[in-house]
Amino acid sequence: MDVYRYALIGGIMFCALVLLTRWQAFTTVEQDSSGPISTLNSTANAMDGGEDFPEQNSGSNSTTTNSEFANLEADIPTAIPSSKDSVAAQAAVPNSGQQHSFIKVLTDTLDLQIDPLGGDIIYVALPQHKRTLEGSESFVLLNRNTSLTYVAQSGLIGPNATDTAAGRPLFESAGQEYRLADGEDSLEVVLSYTNPDSVRIDKVFTFSRSSYQVDLEYRVKNGGQSAWQAALFAQIKRDNSADPGSNSGGLGMVNYLGFATTTADEPYVKVSFDDIEDDTYRSEETGGWLAMVQHYFISAWIPPAEQRTVYSSARTQQGHNIFRLTGPLLNVAAGEQGILSARFYAGPKDQYVLEEISPGLDLTVDYGWLWWIAQPLFWVLTWLHGFIGNWGWSIVALTFLIKLAFFQLSASSYKSMAKMRVVAPKLAELKDRYGDDRQKYSQAMMELYKKEKINPLGSCLPMLIQMPVFIALYWVLMESVELRHSPFLGWIQDLSAMDPLFVLPLLMGASMWFMQKLNPPPPDPMQAKIFQWMPVVMTFLFLFFPAGLVLYWLTNNLLSIAQQWVITRQIEQASQKA
Repeated sequence: MDVYRYALIGGIMFCALVLLTRWQAFTTVEQDSSGPISTLNSTANAMDGGEDFPEQNSGSNSTTTNSEFANLEADIPTAIPSSKDSVAAQAAVPNSGQQHSFIKVLTDTLDLQIDPLGGDIIYVALPQHKRTLEGSESFVLLNRNTSLTYVAQSGLIGPNATDTAAGRPLFESAGQEYRLADGEDSLEVVLSYTNPDSVRIDKVFTFSRSSYQVDLEYRVKNGGQSAWQAALFAQIKRDNSADPGSNSGGLGMVNYLGFATTTADEPYVKVSFDDIEDDTYRSEETGGWLAMVQHYFISAWIPPAEQRTVYSSARTQQGHNIFRLTGPLLNVAAGEQGILSARFYAGPKDQYVLEEISPGLDLTVDYGWLWWIAQPLFWVLTWLHGFIGNWGWSIVALTFLIKLAFFQLSASSYKSMAKMRVVAPKLAELKDRYGDDRQKYSQAMMELYKKEKINPLGSCLPMLIQMPVFIALYWVLMESVELRHSPFLGWIQDLSAMDPLFVLPLLMGASMWFMQKLNPPPPDPMQAKIFQWMPVVMTFLFLFFPAGLVLYWLTNNLLSIAQQWVITRQIEQASQKA
């Protein structure tokens, strides 16, 4: 019997440990210096001098096959070579000496800034997701300032590159501010550049209403006398600063912060900053995507699905991490036109939206090793929310359904505990009879269980079986951006944060204490003390857990108390009649 009880205690403590190591991911910290860099009279000196672009093929002869062009990826400079014996020189962006202002774009979902030097996206804020619950400032995802370097870059490389070690093109635009007007479904921002060979290049960003996706096209019009060849690269550059959506100052680990991609063999591959420092990553895939993943939000580049694309990583001398994709060469004959394209996403980790954008991109909503349980739970939770309209009450309804699914399993556990409660006086008599002779006491106890048809394992195993479901639901609640800043009742305005008045944790602790009173007391004094302190320990831990998780646990406890009380009364009444 001791083995079973210790197994139950170990299972509960395991749950507590898992929760303790993950709770901090819910606490939102203010992002330091989150405002955009100045947009007035900015010059090329605003660049950090650490841009790391693919080296160009300087030969006059070139080919248009993807496989041959992919070999150019082997020449990408890296600040930390795999041998670590030397540091390769990095391409610095020179000061063009020309002043330019950043281009502002505002839609219903994106507040974005583009640097005309290179046409990079250097700032993205999300108006529909606030920085804090009480504040009105938008959550800033991408930015380039003194405290954060996180930008989305793109350009043209190859025989007729515009982006080289010597510098980057300075685009022109018709305006400095663009806004998606009421009644419009899309907005085009066109940046233009004409090279000395009379090749006009329009870098076109297309924004759509209610979408976090940006379509990028390089429209090339070759007005020169010879063929034009180049390929599109797109990359995300980020420093090693902390995730603004997680608190890294507590115990345990935080949510994953780093790059991710997909391959033909593995649908979800993490490429962490440490991985990039240790070695460069490289793969060649058809379609695919690359993403920068953090708590609740991601940014991602997605090439055309049918395109053969090379994915690679790099680390600059300044310590910036780069993950890029490179497409095949485009050959535009003299007098002809051509298009290179990619898509960019910057927004919340809405797995159903991400799944539509590209296969496997929804896996950035990481549920851990219990994803096969977590995915159905999230589907049911979302389905319930479609009817109820409140995520808190949807969690309560989901708890009812989970309890219903485990009704028979829980009933067998409660019946076993109720029977043990009935025979508790007889166990006390055996304890007095055999004293310190634990062997004889254990033999007599097992004979009593056999006579009364009690299965000791029946009271512990069902609870252990349900623990993976609880842990999976915890990960669902932790990863679901839908719960961020979502209200429940009057004093609970954010289900992803702890209860500000500690009402739910205290009620949860009281419910655990009441459940103990319905269970038979452990015969071992040490076990009894552990169980007595368990509600206190769990209450203290749950003070800091997200309100959504505490709500689930409290609801589950109340339903368990009701079911256990009914079964215990039935068993006791049957015993009295016998």
